[in-house]
Amino acid sequence: MTAPTDRLFLPDAYLSTVEGKVVGIDGEGGILLDRTNFYATSGGQPGDTGFLERADGSQISITGTVYGDAAKTIVRHLPDEDAPVPVIGETLVLHIDWDRRYRLMRMHTACHLLSVVCPYPITGAAVGENESRVDLDMSEVPDKKSVTLELMQLVEGNHPIFTRTITEDELAANPGLVKSKNVRPPAGAGTIRLVCIGDEASVDSQPCGGTHVSETAEVGAIHIGKIEKKGRENRRFRIRFGALDRG
Repeated sequence: MTAPTDRLFLPDAYLSTVEGKVVGIDGEGGILLDRTNFYATSGGQPGDTGFLERADGSQISITGTVYGDAAKTIVRHLPDEDAPVPVIGETLVLHIDWDRRYRLMRMHTACHLLSVVCPYPITGAAVGENESRVDLDMSEVPDKKSVTLELMQLVEGNHPIFTRTITEDELAANPGLVKSKNVRPPAGAGTIRLVCIGDEASVDSQPCGGTHVSETAEVGAIHIGKIEKKGRENRRFRIRFGALDRG
């Protein structure tokens, strides 16, 4: 049985390069490493792309990263179909596509901020490099300019962002921490990772396994590009980079 992957992106989302050892190649060609800085697709955030550098300087292009088990403990690195196959025990240097990852970190953080400005149950979400969507269980249609203004106030407040761990029992005693209406944090590990915003989590605190920036100012200029009606009580917010066009 393959040992769990040491997921270095959880304690340090800024780790763009690291060494890892090949511990297996699965039946579909996925590369398994003892540790990785490559984020695996989860929670609406797409997995990392990049390349694995061999000792001779050649590269193994990675087109995606996913989990290989239901418990989300084993990370599979998906190579380009023409990429060479490493050998078990080989040490590689892992390079994520940092520009892409950083945009996703900023966007994922923006999604958290939207859940603060519009505190309604989340029914779906997808983090993108240039646009993200968050579906909220709400009946009214807010003004996108007003929501944008409140978002930018949080961004410009430059609140710190950090993680902490609580027990599953603590989460059960504080069900309001879970903002998703349909998805619960994975159980069984005994602990839950919280992403917190603001001093002493004064702005927000919610379970999340994604990657985020360390201060809200890093998000940069964002705006609500569109709010769509997706049912009587479901609204889809589209978050985009850049300032809102006030024309």
